[in-house]
Amino acid sequence: MTVSAGEWLERIRALKLPHKVRIMNVCGGHERTVSMAGLRSVLPADVELIPGPGCPVCVCPEEDIHAAIRLAVEQRVILLAFGDMLRVPANVPKGELRSLDQARGAGADVRPIATPLEALRIARANPDRPVVFFAAGFETTTAPVAAMLLDAPPDNLSLLLSGRRTWPAVAMLLASGQPSFDALLAPGHVAAVMGSDEWRFVVDKHAMPAAVAGFTPDSLLAATCSVLRQVVEGRRFLDNCYPQVVHAQGNLQAQQRLRQVMDIADANWRGIGIIPRSGFQLRPAFAAHDARLQFPGAADGSRKRAGQMPPGCDCAKVVLGQIYPDQCRLYGRACTPRAPVGPCMVSDEGACRIWWASRMRQPASATDEG
Repeated sequence: MTVSAGEWLERIRALKLPHKVRIMNVCGGHERTVSMAGLRSVLPADVELIPGPGCPVCVCPEEDIHAAIRLAVEQRVILLAFGDMLRVPANVPKGELRSLDQARGAGADVRPIATPLEALRIARANPDRPVVFFAAGFETTTAPVAAMLLDAPPDNLSLLLSGRRTWPAVAMLLASGQPSFDALLAPGHVAAVMGSDEWRFVVDKHAMPAAVAGFTPDSLLAATCSVLRQVVEGRRFLDNCYPQVVHAQGNLQAQQRLRQVMDIADANWRGIGIIPRSGFQLRPAFAAHDARLQFPGAADGSRKRAGQMPPGCDCAKVVLGQIYPDQCRLYGRACTPRAPVGPCMVSDEGACRIWWASRMRQPASATDEG
C-alpha cells in the first residue's frame, strides 16, 4: 500500500519529539524538492531541514575552473562542460576572464553538454581538433564518464576530471565533533550507484539516525519520518526509503567501471579544503586521455587556495550546513542568479539558487544572521 505525502506528514506531526531535531540532506535534488514543495513550512517547528554538501559544481576547486579557462583560451581546444559549470566564477583580478562563459564571449570554443555521450560525438566529429571534457560531478555523473572512457574514445578527446565522492564529506562533518545536524537523509541517486550500505557508517560509527531518500515529497517525508521515529524510539538504523531504485550493494556494473578507470585520491573541495579519499582521478592506463598530462601548462599551482571564496561569499558555510542560504552576507544583495558571486548561486544544485528559485529572495535579518 502506497503512503501519500499527506499521510507521512500526519505521522510526523503525531510524533512526540524529545527535542528539536536537525536533519541534513546531502543532495541538491533533495533540497529542490524540499524548497519547491514548501516542506519546511508544513513540518513541525521542532524539525529543522538543513541543506548540505550536495552540489558538485559548488565545491569544484578554483584551480580546476581556471585550468579549464586557460585550456579554452590559450590551447584553443574545444572545451566541453556540463551547463552549470560555464557560469561558475573564479577568483581572479579585475579584467581577467572569471568564467567559461566569459571565455566563450571572448571567442573561445566552449560548449555546454548534457551527457558524456555528447563529448564522444563532438570529438569524433572534430578529429583534427583537441577536445577537452571538463567533468565535475559526484558518483552518479562520474560513473557515466568512466563508461565513456571504456567506449573506445577517439585520440583527440581528453578529460579534465573534477569528480568527487559524496560520503567522505559527510564523514568529515561527523568527525569534526560538532556536526550541525542530528540525522541524515542520504542521496538516493548516489545510493543507487554505490549502494545504501555505503551510508551505514553514519549509524554504526556515529550512532546517528539515517535514511536513504528519493526525490518526491512522499519519499522525503517517509525518510524524515523514519529518522524522527528513530529519535523518539531511541534506536538507530539505516532505513532505505527508496527501495524501488536503491539496493544494499548498488549498481555493481557501474562500480566496476569506476574501478577500471578511476583511482581514489585526496581531493580539494572549494571553500572546504582537502578531504581525504574524496576524489576520483584517472588511472595511469588512461594517461593518454588525461588533460592534466596532455596540457601540463594549463595548471597553475598558485590557484590552490583551499577555503577561498570571493570576498564576502559564504558559500562554504552553506555547503557545510552551517548557515542557510539567506544568511550569507551577499545573498539577495550583491549575489543573485543574474549576477552570481559564489558557486551556490550559479548551479541548479546549489542551495542558494534553489532558494532563490523557490522565491525565498529576502536576506535574513541581522539578528538571524548571528
